[in-house]
Amino acid sequence: MNEQEQDDKIDRALDALRFVDDPEVGLNVVDLGLIYEIDIDPESGKVTCLMTFTTEFCPMGESIQSNVTEALKMTFPGAEVQVNITFDPPWRQDMISEAGRMYLGG
Repeated sequence: MNEQEQDDKIDRALDALRFVDDPEVGLNVVDLGLIYEIDIDPESGKVTCLMTFTTEFCPMGESIQSNVTEALKMTFPGAEVQVNITFDPPWRQDMISEAGRMYLGG
């Protein structure tokens, strides 16, 4: 897989994750700034996503993680998908995209 194909797959992953909302905020996980990294192994096709939540005690965290996993599995059928959670660095409001800030009224 060349670099352009890799970039296209990552774009597809991000597009799929724009349909996964944080139900407490009402904004998708990409524009909310919860997705830190997406890696797609060129050999195995394994999709690894590194993400965070707005707080370590996010009551919807398990549900959001499950929805992210399912969105990636639907986008890359047959691929192994792993979604890892980190709080380093911790999420901050300035991680929200410009489109997200506009949606939230700011």
